[in-house]
Amino acid sequence: MDNIFVNTQSSIKIVGDKIIYFDPYLIKDMTNDADVIFITHEHYDHFSIDDINKVMNDNTIFVLPESMKDVFLDSVRVIDKNCIFVKPNTNFKIDDILVDVVPSYNLNKPFHKKEYNWCGYIVNINNIKYYIAGDTDDLLENHNICCDVAFIPIGGVYTMEYMEAAKFISYIKPKTVIPIHYGSIVGNINDGNKFKELVNGLDENIEVVLKI
Repeated sequence: MDNIFVNTQSSIKIVGDKIIYFDPYLIKDMTNDADVIFITHEHYDHFSIDDINKVMNDNTIFVLPESMKDVFLDSVRVIDKNCIFVKPNTNFKIDDILVDVVPSYNLNKPFHKKEYNWCGYIVNINNIKYYIAGDTDDLLENHNICCDVAFIPIGGVYTMEYMEAAKFISYIKPKTVIPIHYGSIVGNINDGNKFKELVNGLDENIEVVLKI
């Protein structure tokens, strides 16, 4: 897991043959090293123009919900050929990277409505499947997700809280789960340890790695 970095919230960086960011937020340094940037939805802690500008370059590929097309093109100086606008339940390929787009929404909260078509992503890099859930609840339609590494929100309020997230993980059974979206805007920093204890009690074969 040394190639995986979680900055804060859902700000994730995966380093391999390509450098891939998900929802860059509160980035400290101007690196301009992103080969691909995935955005799950348009809330400020997931779609931050200042932070995108710190990691993007002229060749960066952007992947984001189709519903964000207008706000994105109005905000970010980018050429059309570098943009891929997507909806849930679709898939595509970026060079050797396979991407499945999955639903990401709230069931009984008003913050992330299903009709917005905001996105989670399963990204297959060198035969390792990384699931980035976005701001979501425990959705029955996502119980069949197959992945090796899962990034799951646990902070509550806008997403699953740590007990709901642990139950969800017991359905999809990744090899490794990295809890995100807690410890700053919502969720206590100790929620990571509570989540880890619950997951270990439900399935000792799932490794919980704390990156926040």
